[in-house]
Amino acid sequence: MRRREWIVHCSACVVSLAAAGGLPRPVAAQGRTEAAAAAAKSPRRIVVLGDSLSAEYGLARGSGWVALLDERLKSQKLGAEVINASISGDTTSGGRSRLPALLQQHRPTHLIIELGGNDALRGLPLKMTRENLAAMVRAGKEAGAKVMLVGMQIPPNMGASYGRDFEAGFRTVAQEEKVPLVPFLLAGVADRADAAAWFQADRIHPLAKAHPVMLDNVWKVLRPLL
Repeated sequence: MRRREWIVHCSACVVSLAAAGGLPRPVAAQGRTEAAAAAAKSPRRIVVLGDSLSAEYGLARGSGWVALLDERLKSQKLGAEVINASISGDTTSGGRSRLPALLQQHRPTHLIIELGGNDALRGLPLKMTRENLAAMVRAGKEAGAKVMLVGMQIPPNMGASYGRDFEAGFRTVAQEEKVPLVPFLLAGVADRADAAAWFQADRIHPLAKAHPVMLDNVWKVLRPLL
């Protein structure tokens, strides 16, 4: 048998053996395949750590953006569990203190941090807010979760300089910690010409009709992480 014929013949043998399961996979490749299969089977678990904007303050249960996220995931058959760990009035300090127990209990694959608005409304030091956000991001990543930040803006009555620095704080943390950022949760709501018609009487909390818009803002950043 000439050399060329031998190569062709043996190639055919390899193909037939592989088809019959007769050729073992390399150990490294087999390990990667098994790990990928296990990851595919493990459910996605998304923890939302937020304040009243995520806790359905003043809304009927099931109408907030977190509940709508759960519905969207199911409709698109993305197989994810959503845990809403949001508390109305919570600050970044409160979220930071609660997060370790949440990570241990739920072991999320994804963590959405939507906090900071109440820090600003209370006039808390911006440095503290940034430090708390960064600490939560690092804790989430160390626990193996994909983390994303949700940015916020505040009314101009808090002072133009404070407002600019507050908004920039989210970008700074996201850049330094290398995590994706939703620039402004209320984009398309608070910046509308008729914004007053989209908020509850307190002019702080959006009406139910605003929450699909808020979900879309989050979804643009979350979807690639899934």
